[in-house]
Amino acid sequence: MSDAHASALQHHFESLEQQKESSTLGMWVFIAQEVLFFGGLFLTYTVYRVKYPLVFAAASHHLNVTLGAANTAVLICSSLTMALAVHAAALGRRKQIAMWLLLTVLLGGVFLGVKYVEYHEKLAPCFGDGPHAGCLAPGARFDAETIHLEGNEGREAQIYYSLYFAMTGLHALHMIIGFPILLGLAARAWKGRYGPEWSTPVELTGLYWHFVDIVWIFLFPFLYLIH
Repeated sequence: MSDAHASALQHHFESLEQQKESSTLGMWVFIAQEVLFFGGLFLTYTVYRVKYPLVFAAASHHLNVTLGAANTAVLICSSLTMALAVHAAALGRRKQIAMWLLLTVLLGGVFLGVKYVEYHEKLAPCFGDGPHAGCLAPGARFDAETIHLEGNEGREAQIYYSLYFAMTGLHALHMIIGFPILLGLAARAWKGRYGPEWSTPVELTGLYWHFVDIVWIFLFPFLYLIH
């Protein structure tokens, strides 16, 4: 066993294999609780969607489907680059590991950039003095007339946008948390820390990233496509 791989073995494990099994179990438990967490949001959205179908349909028409579809393609590509990083780690190709991880970060950055554009379209009109036409942030300045709603329908539409910002914002937060992890892995990969004997950190980060991507695969049709 090389020095780099030997140093990866923590004192409370007997072997790298045992350490990998324990780490993998821990990651799957973490993902399971994340599924429950996001599942609660999806359930809440479904309940209100059934309760206010026409209002939710009208509100969803004001999301940018083109940008949402583009972001879906970007995330699918990031899953591919992450999978290629895991494959390169299993083969011990340090430069390729770093390259694919950095490309994954780049694609994640593109996703967040597009999401910023979407948020800006809805939130920019909410600030400043004067009329707030086009403001779609839930609250006192919410402009129900933008989506041709009045009275209680406007309050119901605010529920939709509250869930939209909560669900997409939480998803974006998971991506932001992933960035320093990916960059740290890329730096260690460049130093030759991962190879056929030990690449568990890359594999488990791959599981995390794929989970984040899968969440978006569900968010996109729920929020953008179902009218």
